[in-house]
Amino acid sequence: MMTSALTAAALYSSAGLGFTAENTIGKIETVATFNDAMPTGVSVSGDGRIFVNYPRWGDDVPFTVAEIVDGKAVPYPNAEINKADPSKPAESFLSVQSVVVDPANRLWILDTAAPGFQAPIAGGAKMVAIDLATNQIVKTIVFPADVILPSTYVNDVRFDLRQGKEGVAYLTDSSITGPGGLIVVDIASGKAFRRLTGDKTTSPDPTFIPAIDGQKLLNRPKGGKPTPFNVASDGIALSADGETLYYSPLSSRHLYSVPAAALRELSISDSDLAKQSKDWGLKGASDGLEADDKGRIYGGDYENHRVRMLENGKWKTIAQNTEIQWPDTFSTGSDGYLYFTVNQLDRQPGFHEGKGLRKKPYKLLRIRIDAGPVLLK
Repeated sequence: MMTSALTAAALYSSAGLGFTAENTIGKIETVATFNDAMPTGVSVSGDGRIFVNYPRWGDDVPFTVAEIVDGKAVPYPNAEINKADPSKPAESFLSVQSVVVDPANRLWILDTAAPGFQAPIAGGAKMVAIDLATNQIVKTIVFPADVILPSTYVNDVRFDLRQGKEGVAYLTDSSITGPGGLIVVDIASGKAFRRLTGDKTTSPDPTFIPAIDGQKLLNRPKGGKPTPFNVASDGIALSADGETLYYSPLSSRHLYSVPAAALRELSISDSDLAKQSKDWGLKGASDGLEADDKGRIYGGDYENHRVRMLENGKWKTIAQNTEIQWPDTFSTGSDGYLYFTVNQLDRQPGFHEGKGLRKKPYKLLRIRIDAGPVLLK
């Protein structure tokens, strides 16, 4: 039986997390504002360059990847490649969900190839690496068909460049209609494989009913019947030593982890890998995750306008403000700040019978954490 929102809220509060956002915690700074399309991802390079992306979910998106230059979003690396061309799926940006700077100073662009959450365009789901020293594309990895299911929505990615010849990438599949899962990519060869597909830890929590600002968050199409908001494995973070991969379904309040070495080892079955997973408890319902070089893990709490930190096995709220209306993606900067987008995702028309409640501008915020990014190279 599905737990009621009220019961879930009571359980959540009893875990010491609370269920309101009345008190302000932390000094939050506004880095940039957005008055056009809704951003999701953000990444900050070692020298302070800031990149964002805009998935093609319904907003007018003239470019899906941008760099923030003098407070303004500029198409990156150029306007031409940002023009979606389904006839050349591997050569243009179709709908980018995440941008992540790796330890080798490359910006990796994660293209879902799934505008509007449709089935991915064949040959379009990919990772594209841009050398930030030259602003030129240096590698494109198109995911194979056995990794990109008809329901797959590749969401976020983390890197360990010490593994293999050129490193490995770990990704989440945050499907809204099919199984979630983790994806491992060998960067040198481009070979990729799925792990924990449909596992409990990568799937929406069937008892989870989010509630934001006193209202249950459900899919509420205009003229249609409300249905649960079910999103699979979404946020992802890699520990400072590279030994542990953290992840969480968006439709859940739990954080999970698996040993990265076991995840990479195909001789270990998914059933045995699942036995090595760990539940880190009630962290709060989070979209993105991040880690720092001090061994701490960060996640949002979109129900309660918060950012939370896991340190020494305990969760702590480090930012809380009604300004934090759906914290999405996180990026640890070399300047000692944690950057995150706030995009009011829960106020989209699909959750409110066709009526959009988002109020621009969307924001890029940051909070000081006195730590740097995880650099595994």
